[in-house]
Formats: sequence, C-alpha cells, structure tokens
Amino acid sequence: MDILRLINSFIRVVETGSIAAAARAQGMSAAAVSQSISRLETHLGVRLLSRTTRSMALTESGARYFEKVRHIPRDIDLASQAATVATQPQGRLCIATTAAFGRHVLAPLMPGFSAAYPRIDVELISTDRRVDHRLEGIDVSIRIQAQLNDHMITRHIASRPFVFCASPDYLQRAGVPSTPEDLKHHACLVFRYPTDGRFLPWHFVRDGQRFEARVNPGFVCDDIDMLAQIAVNGGGIARLASFVAQPWIDSGRLLPLFEPSARQAAHAQSEPMDIYACVSERSALNTKVRAFIDFLEQAMQNQADAGPGIGR
Repeated sequence: MDILRLINSFIRVVETGSIAAAARAQGMSAAAVSQSISRLETHLGVRLLSRTTRSMALTESGARYFEKVRHIPRDIDLASQAATVATQPQGRLCIATTAAFGRHVLAPLMPGFSAAYPRIDVELISTDRRVDHRLEGIDVSIRIQAQLNDHMITRHIASRPFVFCASPDYLQRAGVPSTPEDLKHHACLVFRYPTDGRFLPWHFVRDGQRFEARVNPGFVCDDIDMLAQIAVNGGGIARLASFVAQPWIDSGRLLPLFEPSARQAAHAQSEPMDIYACVSERSALNTKVRAFIDFLEQAMQNQADAGPGIGR
C-alpha cells in the first residue's frame, strides 16, 4: 500500500473542499480519489470524512489526523531537495504566466531552458486569472506588478516599456495625440483584468510626477493580443507591452506615440511594465525554481542588451 499517496489524496480533498476538485488538481479520476480515501480509512480503522451526496466534512478523527499529516508532502519535498542539492535540478516544474508574456517572451525561451536543464520536466499554464500555487501545484508564476499580492514571495526580474501606438490609418483619420491629455478625445483600447474586472490604468510620468491619463474606452477586452489586432486594423490607440508592439511597429502596421522630442521640454513617459517571479513561500525556492528564475532573468537581460526587437 502506498500510504503516502493515500495521505496526499486526503490532504488535497480537505484543501480543495471536494473529491472532484482534488481529482482535478492531481490529474486523477474522482473515483480513484474516493477509493484512496476509503483505503486510508480502512487502514486507519476510523472515518475521516463524513460524506453525503451533497456535502462533505471532516470528522473529529479526520480533523486531528489532517493536522498531523498536512505538512508531510512539503517535508518530503524539502528532504528530497536537501538530498539532491549537489545534483543537477530535476523533476516537474510547473510555471504559470500571464498569457501575453507566455506567448511572446517565455515560449521562445523554453527550448533553451530545456537544453540547459534536460532533467527538468516543464509544464506551462498561460492565464491572466489569479492562480493558487498550492492548490494548483504551481511552483513559480510570472506576474506584472498590478497582479501581485502580499502573500507572495517576489523577485523582480525585468522591466519592459509600455508602448502607446495606433495604425497609420487611424491616426490619419482621427489625428495624432501630442500629449496624454489628448487621449480622452480618442478611441482607446483598454485591457480589463479577468480576475476583478478592473481596467489596466494608463500611467505616465512627467517631471517626476506620476499621473493617470483619462481615456475614452473604444474597445474593452481581457486579451492583449486581441487589442493589438484591433489597433492594427484601425480600431484606436492601444497601450501594449513592447514585446507585443515591436513586431507590428517594425512592419509599419503600428506607429508609436508620445516619442521624446526636442520641442517638448516636459515630455510625458509611460511607466514601464515591471515583471516578477513569484513563489508561495521561501521554502518553494528549490533548485528547479532558482534555476528557472536565474535563466529567465539572464535571458531577458541579454534581450535588453541586444536592443529593440521581439521580447524587448
């Protein structure tokens, strides 16, 4: 009997609140998880969960048992890390990333990471929603500053410019804004966070002062690449990360706005996108995670040193 596997299933059921959710988190069927709980109860000779067709709750014995075993998976993982600290990083590494960053920056870099660390098996989760590292088995996530929370351990790995841009057709039709204050007269393509419905604000810095530009939302979307396509096809002004905008600018399909000019003594500059690697707790910074974060930080620094282009 693999008692550790049974215990892990029990912990996941308690943490996720249902057998179905625990099954999804473990990549198992609900029947297999239910059988694991039954086998563990038979092994212990006590009922751990009180289950009906509509609800599930810990029994008194189950609550006591959960408090004793809840740290076992983490302790085993830490022990494995200690035993293999001198060896090459290995095993499964689950990385969650924002959709646009994953598509335009992370995906092109992953073959190089796999070549450097062939014993690490990578799983990528591309989403702009809020993720739960522990419940979803995520080792590290890549987030921008606006998506951080106080419960995460973060490391700043890179900054990338935001680029305000529009198609030549749109600018010929609607005119070229000369200052951020002009944006309220234009169709602005606004990104909405899927997690809480907020708009991503359009922040600028002028003479050391930070301010938010008033915008007139022409289109609202929760996918940056869709907003880029709308901009390319004349739909309005978009605020895009440089790694999304640069290929379109290089092709002439989009034109950058608010570029520095000798005639503008008080130029307004867009705030950059700050990018962070996040883990749920310091003990999660194992050799696999550290190897990935170090690799990504160095790769993005190399891109920045190389000058404008994809991923920069």
